[in-house]
Amino acid sequence: MDINVLEELNKKGFIDEAIDPTLDLFEEINKLKKEKNAVILAHYYQEPDIQDIADYIGDSLGLSQEAAKTNADIIVFAGVHFMAETAKILSPNKTVLLPDLKAGCSLADSCPPHLFKKFKEKYPDHLVITYVNCTAELKALSDIVCTSTNAVQIVESLPKEQKIIFGPDKNLGAWVAKKTGRDLVLWNGACMVHEIFSREKITKLKERHPNAKFIAHPECEEAVLAMADYIGSTTGLLKYTINNEAQEFIVATESGIIHQMEIANPTKTFIPAPPNNNCACNDCPYMKRNTLEKLYLCLKNGLPEVTVPENIIVEARKPIERMLEISASLGL
Repeated sequence: MDINVLEELNKKGFIDEAIDPTLDLFEEINKLKKEKNAVILAHYYQEPDIQDIADYIGDSLGLSQEAAKTNADIIVFAGVHFMAETAKILSPNKTVLLPDLKAGCSLADSCPPHLFKKFKEKYPDHLVITYVNCTAELKALSDIVCTSTNAVQIVESLPKEQKIIFGPDKNLGAWVAKKTGRDLVLWNGACMVHEIFSREKITKLKERHPNAKFIAHPECEEAVLAMADYIGSTTGLLKYTINNEAQEFIVATESGIIHQMEIANPTKTFIPAPPNNNCACNDCPYMKRNTLEKLYLCLKNGLPEVTVPENIIVEARKPIERMLEISASLGL
């Protein structure tokens, strides 16, 4: 590829080239997948078009498991940067592409590895469990990685006398501590999307929809979680809407999951929980940096590619594999 294009890619984080407007992008992407033996993994928070073209849609745990077992030569990760890093750590010999390199994560940014290292050193007798929503460097400082799906079970699988540092999400950590009765040392990090929900607006919304079930992701603040009929991971929330008889649900997590909820429950109504700002939406601006057009160009040109230093791969792989082993043993 022309060096000027590469330089522009480095500035923007994605390839910006004109696309023939008559192209059927779904058809072209499917062709490229076959030609290049590529697989598209997409998080539930991606835009509907990306979810519809993906080979696998899931939450962080499911995506990690899929990345570990895929036979594809190329993994196109429609998600955020730390997710693509996780795929690279688990499949170091495969090419991992991310449609937009600037698809980061506010939670991952809230825990710089060099500061967490100093924090960890204050508690030398503690085991470190980190939420998967963090950088590869932070995973390399960890003993076990977890997701919102398995965090409670992983903590419960450890001896009660084991002291634990939990990071980087303080809200998830506080919820896990409450569920397990364990005294966790928490890093003070949070996801901006899950902290913007307005308790006052949700209360008014519940009054207008008295029969609706209010469901929330454990990254939400405690005051919001206290109102919830059900708390769970994105996959847990989706399953709850399928198995519960209610016809209306108020959903406190990134709004992308509602697409799968509507597909699975065509007769039910889903209402995004209102945020505490002037915008009526609760979209993650990082997740939504990926578009169908960027995904097509990414697969076509083989860029942008996500790489991880070899020494980080070696160290970060250990806690991820331990998570996958514990999850498998618990049937998660």
